[in-house]
Amino acid sequence: MNKRLIIFTDSGDTIIDEGTQVFDDRGIVQRADFIPGAGEVLKQLHDEGFPIALVADGEWESFQNVYRLNGLGYCFDQWIVSEVVGKQKPEPIMFETAFQKMGLTDADKPRIVMIGNNLKKDIAGANRMGLTSIWLDWSPRYFHTVEAPDWQPDYTVHTPQELIPLLHRLNDALA
Repeated sequence: MNKRLIIFTDSGDTIIDEGTQVFDDRGIVQRADFIPGAGEVLKQLHDEGFPIALVADGEWESFQNVYRLNGLGYCFDQWIVSEVVGKQKPEPIMFETAFQKMGLTDADKPRIVMIGNNLKKDIAGANRMGLTSIWLDWSPRYFHTVEAPDWQPDYTVHTPQELIPLLHRLNDALA
């Protein structure tokens, strides 16, 4: 199934519940649980043929541990992790690295959505790059007030399941 829409997604409190993370003595996440429904949504989007890049802040080993244990690491076409890139979102290099690894150019920007839980990092970063921003307003942990114009998401969902019809609609609009 050929999908025109390209998905960039954060991990913590977007797919993985940060409140369930178990760390070792080095601060590396050993395991964590999905947000309710997020694992099924990730698998469905992958199975439907959406290209998906993980664009997340944290340590490479933490993401490897979590997605190896939950068995869904294969759902990501590319992994862009701040520890490897050397900067965190909203720095443009995080998104530029995703573009490069996914073989994308500026011409692809209208086809790319960034899904994240953090207005200051995920949403502002996507907006500054000219991407469509989708805020997953699930977690009470981070900002819930738009403090700057570029923190305003293009779309807001409250559960991972709400992403499916929105992403289908956005994909259909590209046809």
